[in-house]
Amino acid sequence: MSMRTKGFKICAGLAALSLAVAGCQQKPPEASGPKLPTEIGAGEGSLSIISWEGYAEDQWVKPFEEQTGCKVTRKYAGSSDEMVALMRQNDGQYDVVSASGDATLRLIAGKNVLPVNTALITEFPNFTESLKAPSFNTVDGVHYGITYEWGPNTLLYNTKAVKTAPTSWATIYDPQYKGKVTVPDNAIQIADAALYLSKTKPDLGITDPYELNTAQMDAVVALLKAQKPLIKKYWALASDEISLFANGDAVIGAAWPYQTNTLKANKPPVPVEDTIPSEGATGWADTWMISSKSTHQNCAYKWINWVSTPVVQAQQAIYFGETPVNKNACAEMDKQGGAGTCTRYHADAPKEYFDQIHFWKTPQTQCGNGKTDCLDYAEWQKRWLEVKG
Repeated sequence: MSMRTKGFKICAGLAALSLAVAGCQQKPPEASGPKLPTEIGAGEGSLSIISWEGYAEDQWVKPFEEQTGCKVTRKYAGSSDEMVALMRQNDGQYDVVSASGDATLRLIAGKNVLPVNTALITEFPNFTESLKAPSFNTVDGVHYGITYEWGPNTLLYNTKAVKTAPTSWATIYDPQYKGKVTVPDNAIQIADAALYLSKTKPDLGITDPYELNTAQMDAVVALLKAQKPLIKKYWALASDEISLFANGDAVIGAAWPYQTNTLKANKPPVPVEDTIPSEGATGWADTWMISSKSTHQNCAYKWINWVSTPVVQAQQAIYFGETPVNKNACAEMDKQGGAGTCTRYHADAPKEYFDQIHFWKTPQTQCGNGKTDCLDYAEWQKRWLEVKG
């Protein structure tokens, strides 16, 4: 629930997705595609959402239903792979999805999502400029979704069990925490280990944690295999990790700010903190996308407009612990959460903060350095299964 793709050629990139993107052609989807709507009509009465946990809370869903008449049903997914699978199997039961940067291009290439008319999104002009048309959801100038919120994948730890606040990802590979470590059950987790090795073993030549050749991947997999005996559980849902920390089964692991906020709000509170270690962090920037099989497109556009407003962006950011894309949400965050909330959630953070986050993107054979010996996402999935045994 991750913040992400920079500077690769879309045509070559989509072609290189191979097994990860079934049926991809040698060019991106035609810009003409389905004709873009020019107005939002009356709602169809219902809207079915696939999202991360914490992205469709009653706090903003209920007012949306009351105002629009669009009754919301929710399906929470535990990984980007699950979201892609649900959207590919979709025969009309799902309308929108909150896809992360490691899923969006797969959905676009598979023609599972529709182009979006940004002119119908009232708050779009107020979005952070760099996230208006990022390459993870915009192909050849065609928008296939609206960037929502973004944030880092953090290092979460129990302050009673981990006496000294960690400053490096090295702690999740430390044998002293054997049986008490937890990380996401997701092939993109390979990038976290690659980022760590890029700083601690520079001789590997890893310059982008999502662009790994075979030798670099072998080194990353070796690290992850060495970590496996330390793992209590590879978590699929945020609630899985929350339970592990609440029950004392895990004391350190890779997480999202959502887990930290939930554990601190627990009664009694669980003594946890999180941090972005010195090596930096991976992260996500999520996109609301409309299914190509949706039969409730007016409700879908109404939803995207609703969650793009400063009020809802602030609610979502404070609830989940992430950063809104709408710049006007900053003042609203201070109003809802008290003075300093905007700063606490990095909505006014300098470029340096943004730059330390390596946003998720779909691994491809086309490397950013012009070479074509990087491993694609299908290979990443195979290697992740190898790690888990």
